[in-house]
Amino acid sequence: MHLQDIPRVKNITKEDFLKHFLKPQKPVVIERFIEEWPAYSKWNLEYMKSVAGDKIVPLYDDRPVDYKDGFNEPHAKMKMADYIDLLKKEPTKFRIFLWNILKEVPQLQRDFTYPDFGLRLMKSLPMLFFGGKDSHTFMHYDIDLANIFHFHFEGDKQIILFNQSQNKYLYKVPHSLITNESIDFSNPDYSKWPALKNAKGFKTILQHGEVLYMPEGYWHYMKYLTPGFSMSLRAIARNPKNLSKALYNVFIMRNYDNVMRRIKGQKWIDWKNKKSISNTNKQL
Repeated sequence: MHLQDIPRVKNITKEDFLKHFLKPQKPVVIERFIEEWPAYSKWNLEYMKSVAGDKIVPLYDDRPVDYKDGFNEPHAKMKMADYIDLLKKEPTKFRIFLWNILKEVPQLQRDFTYPDFGLRLMKSLPMLFFGGKDSHTFMHYDIDLANIFHFHFEGDKQIILFNQSQNKYLYKVPHSLITNESIDFSNPDYSKWPALKNAKGFKTILQHGEVLYMPEGYWHYMKYLTPGFSMSLRAIARNPKNLSKALYNVFIMRNYDNVMRRIKGQKWIDWKNKKSISNTNKQL
């Protein structure tokens, strides 16, 4: 893969962000944007344990998709305090994602403010993501193709991004938002996945207090190099083409996929994975 470093700035004005990153739809890491937030100094795993330790949280790992799994159905549940103890004790593949802090722990809202990047952020959807050492997401893009601001806390997190123009090289699974789950994007086997050699994307390592902007519909792979967590704020897609794709994903694609899982079971999942390979290899 041809991965260039995501551009970095110490700080940025709204005008510069709109001109250099939002309008051209390019990612950026802002290194010192949230140092005035209480969250910058307060938010770590122990603090989350103290304010949310009794909450039952949904956990996910990197097991392959099973036809019996519902959309975003968790693989396990655990008290937050026990989960954070597990993160600190040993590597674990269990992750938390799409955990709505506004709903679960309202007091955390006092620790941050909604930044003005020239976009209308969805203030009802601040989401937290947690992971242990070496846990990772599949390469995927979000169903709503939103503009995403990813605020990282504690530890180091590896990020790999691709825009939608790279779909033909990524072994995209049909009727879904993921690439073939067998690919290790942190160390890809090019003999097995040769088209990846043509893919052009971006990379970085996020550290505490840094903010990553991911443009609309960007594919993202995230690997926790150390235990840590992040918060995402999002704004609706502005490009009419992406907005129409988002509506299609939510109201048609997702429902069609669920129906086919019920009708064909695991054969449907296996067929999609095979098609991800044959469709991509046609590009070689």
